[in-house]
Order: sequence, then structure tokens, then C-alpha cells
Amino acid sequence: MTQQPDEENTAPKDLPSSEDEWRERLDDEEYQILREAGTEPPFSGEYVDHDEDGNYCCAGCGAVLFDADTKFESGCGWPSFYDVDDDRIETRLDTSHGMRRTEVVCGTCGGHLGHVFDDGPEPTGKRYCINSVALEFDDE
Repeated sequence: MTQQPDEENTAPKDLPSSEDEWRERLDDEEYQILREAGTEPPFSGEYVDHDEDGNYCCAGCGAVLFDADTKFESGCGWPSFYDVDDDRIETRLDTSHGMRRTEVVCGTCGGHLGHVFDDGPEPTGKRYCINSVALEFDDE
């Protein structure tokens, strides 16, 4: 359900203003991952082995997040990317489950996408490990 972006950036025009509106927009699995910071099981996601040209967008708001050219096979069980424009995402410290990780959220709607690690390929050395459920693919 990717929406048309504003002409000046990739932000959609009509974001939900309450959790009730998010529940109406998202299915149960999307809500659990995007709004409650859940995680899909490894190797279960639609985009783990996906390798077409295009863009990966936020499933919550439609904002463009990752270019398919930055996707790589990490073997971790989730779609992985080595680069993203800093204005498309935000990062936060995540200390859940007794771990210390860096959470990645959509810069437009704040939806939980996954985590970023410092074990990715050059040129960035980053591995953005993202839930397929948090993404929609746009081949345009």
C-alpha cells in the first residue's frame, strides 16, 4: 500500500495520528513489528532472497528507505542493506532482551524496521538488518 510521496521529499501526506488509526492501516503482523518493535522469524520474510532493481519503502507510510543496489546477502535471515540516506531513518539505543543494539526506525513515521550492525561490507561496513514485513518493494 505504498502511497504517493510529496514532490519535495519521500514523505507521504497522511500519517495516522493515533495508535487506533495505525491499527486500522496495518495488519496484525505489520502492527506488531512496526509499532511494537517486533521481529519476524529469520528466513521467513518475503524479501530475504529478493534481488530486483527498485526501492524498498516503509510498509507503514510508504516513504522510500533503501535502494535495491545496497542490498546484499548477509546470511542473517533478514533482508540486509549496507547503506541508507541518513534523513530516511533514525537510530535509537535498544537494550531489550538483555542486548545492546542500535534500532533502526523510519525517519518519517517512526515505525520499527530492524537493527544496524557494524559487520557489513565496504564501503560502509554497516549491515542494516530489516524485517521484510516492515518493507514494501517498488520496482519503479
